[in-house]
Order: sequence, then structure tokens, then C-alpha cells
Amino acid sequence: MLTRAAIDRVVSAALEEDAPWGDLTSETLIPASATARAALVARVGGVFSGAAVFAAAFTLTDPSIVVEQRVADGERFALGDTLAVVTGPARAVLTAERIGLNFVQRMSGIATLTSRYVAEVAHTGARIVDTRKTTPGLRAIERQAVRDGGGHNHRFSLSDAVMAKDNHLAVLTAQGMSVTQALESAIARLPHTTHVEVEVDRLDQIDAVLAAGVGTIMLDNFSLDDLRAGVSRIAGAAQVEASGGVTLDTVRAIAETGVDVISVGALTHSAPSLDLGLDIRIETA
Repeated sequence: MLTRAAIDRVVSAALEEDAPWGDLTSETLIPASATARAALVARVGGVFSGAAVFAAAFTLTDPSIVVEQRVADGERFALGDTLAVVTGPARAVLTAERIGLNFVQRMSGIATLTSRYVAEVAHTGARIVDTRKTTPGLRAIERQAVRDGGGHNHRFSLSDAVMAKDNHLAVLTAQGMSVTQALESAIARLPHTTHVEVEVDRLDQIDAVLAAGVGTIMLDNFSLDDLRAGVSRIAGAAQVEASGGVTLDTVRAIAETGVDVISVGALTHSAPSLDLGLDIRIETA
């Protein structure tokens, strides 16, 4: 999902935003012949994510910069660990520094938070997934970080699957059909490879949705008792997704109800950036 083209597009836009006409400070104060060696160092422990994005910030600024990765995506690291080493022209290293850090701090923060959710449900069969609550323009990068943290991705975009919520069903049933009939009619118009998910917010809505033969039923903001009842009623006839206000304090109990999937918007919209620093040594000729 995170292609080279996607990385180059996002990082190039960030570099252009940060230095639209060059880095005035570095070009004024740093000799053109100066070289730099910069170590990406962990100020806290966590899970690493963003190796290719971090490297692109430097190599797109100056192709002669060399980035040596010391830690792989998805790998845990401790306080004080060196995660990568960057060497090259000092001006270019300093120009790219902030953008490289911004991306790797953000991605490692998401991966680290995701890993905590995954650990909470590891004793169950539940899968932790993200949502579309991502930073506009950065979805591919943030969702890669979720995978690096051991989580999984929900549909990438509105184009990837059918996901009917209450507003969609209200429009369909306004045409005089039942919920089951409306869903069956919609499914009949889809390619057989298209996944269909329907959100419900009450137990008494499940049977009509289940009868239409959908692939996943989302139980939105259900209590734990109602989640257990919903899982029992669906009885394996569809995947069961739990959603709505999931936190680290509640995710374990939600997973233990027997749901298959737990979607967590906080993985991307509330993950704090991880404290990583770039320790730079500049050498002049």
C-alpha cells in the first residue's frame, strides 16, 4: 500500500512546504563543503516505523546523502538506541532534518500505540484495525504505521468496500423496501468480490441485516453484554466488528466478548508523536 511513488509525493510536498526557496539559515551559515553525520536516537522506547519515509526526506533533498537504517520497521527499541545514521553534505542534512523527524516521530508514535492495543487482545482472536480518521493526505503513511505496530487496516477508502450506516439505510428503506430487501437489492448490483459491511446500533436490527447475507456486521457503541448477545445471535454467519469509543482501558473486555474485529480511530487520530532526536556532528574541510 505504501508505494515508492506515494512516499516521494508526500515527502516532496513536505519539503517544498518547509523550504520553498531553500534553507536560508543553512545556506548562509554552513560552508558548502561541510559534511555532517547525524544519528537518529531514541529518547524513549517504542516500536519503529517510517524507515523509507525518513530516508526519503534526506535523499530527495540531496541524492548523495546516505541513510543507514539500524532498526527495521516493526522492531522494538529502547531508550538511547540509535535507529539510523545519516551522512552527507551538511547543508542538505540540516534542510531535511525536521521533515525526516516529523514523519518518523509520527509514524513510530502510531506504531507504538497500536502495539499496546494489540498486546491487550493477544489472548483472543480479535483483530485490531484502524479507521478512516487519518490526517488528510497522509493515510497511506499512517496506515503503514498501524501495520508496523501489529495492527491491520480497515478499507482504505470509500472506493474499496460497501459500508452501510444508518443514513444509507434510511435512504434505502424510504423507497418502501424492508432493510433486508434493500440490502439484497444493493448486493445484487455489486461484483461478487465486493465486501459488504453494515453498521447497527441495536440488537433488534441484527436479524434483518443478517438475512441479507452481508459479510460483516458492525456493532456500534454496544455495551459488553450486548456485544456478547450480538456475537451469539450472528453465530459466525458474518464477521462481527465492534466500534465506537474504544480505549486501551476497554479494548481487552471488548475483545473477550468474542468479536472478530475491533476498529480504533484513536490509533491514528490520537497517537502522540514519539520523542526521537537527530544528533548532528558537522565537519568542515
